Amino acid sequence: MNALLSVAFVLCWSSGFIGAKLGAGTAAATTLLMWRFLPLALVLLAVAAVSRTAWRGLTLRDTGRQVAIGALSQTGYLLSVYYAIQLGVSSGTTALIDGVQPLVAGALAGPLLRQYVSRRQWLGLWLGLAGVATVTTADAAAAGADVAWWAYFVPFLGMLSLVAATFLEGRSRTPVAPRAALTIHCVTSAVLFAGLALGTGSAAPPAGGSFWLATAWLVVLPTFGGYGLYWLILRRSGVTEVNTLMFLMAPVTAVWGALMFGEHFGVQTAVGLVVGLAAVAVVRRGARSGVVASSGAVAPPGGRRDAPVPSASATRR
Repeated sequence: MNALLSVAFVLCWSSGFIGAKLGAGTAAATTLLMWRFLPLALVLLAVAAVSRTAWRGLTLRDTGRQVAIGALSQTGYLLSVYYAIQLGVSSGTTALIDGVQPLVAGALAGPLLRQYVSRRQWLGLWLGLAGVATVTTADAAAAGADVAWWAYFVPFLGMLSLVAATFLEGRSRTPVAPRAALTIHCVTSAVLFAGLALGTGSAAPPAGGSFWLATAWLVVLPTFGGYGLYWLILRRSGVTEVNTLMFLMAPVTAVWGALMFGEHFGVQTAVGLVVGLAAVAVVRRGARSGVVASSGAVAPPGGRRDAPVPSASATRR
């Protein structure tokens, strides 16, 4: 089950970069994001009004924390990704820059969550970074001087936003039902993106069907599939485990972008793909053989606080 969830997560999360590329030529980033989340938020609110079991015991403090998490993990992260692609950064390069997230999360998991990373896992994390750097170099060389140098820092800011959301959620002691959390996150994003679109005069959607095709793609695959599986795998396996899968987003997106948009994919990109796969294997093996932390473990959402926690980490996103 963990293997199937991981494969589905990688494909669905990677589809978000492809969907952003699909919509980049049809409308501004704020327009696309507003219409991605506004209908979705209305549907989730309607479902919440009918079935309220997921909302039992949810306090005002819990709701406020989930609003902050949604603003970081959806609004901040997605706005940076879409804006970078709008600036001309390729979908593969944007995913590659996000690939440094596991190193940041792994480095912070110990001091913030007391979930320490084994030496074998650190080896896998650095191996993954090497794969990311390999593919990034190839993509940047193919892009040439058409993209401003500072545009590559935009998705980096989004990566930091997602890491911050991960640890904010990981430090929470109160479990929140995934359906309630997803609803709060999407409503928060809908409000923020609508405000940005209205404030910049870009709220009106274009009439072309390609815009709505890209919007439907983004709602179904990366939102329900990728974002939902992110939290689920994080609950089951921990911060380092789920973020290690981020190493696969770059090569998978690069292959997908090459097939769908004709983006550059050469020998160097293929080498990066192989290195990324090796990194995931090393980290997963390290998680199975690592020593379990004996104190300070954070229980997964809805899980028992005394449940065993892999040394890789067992946060409850």
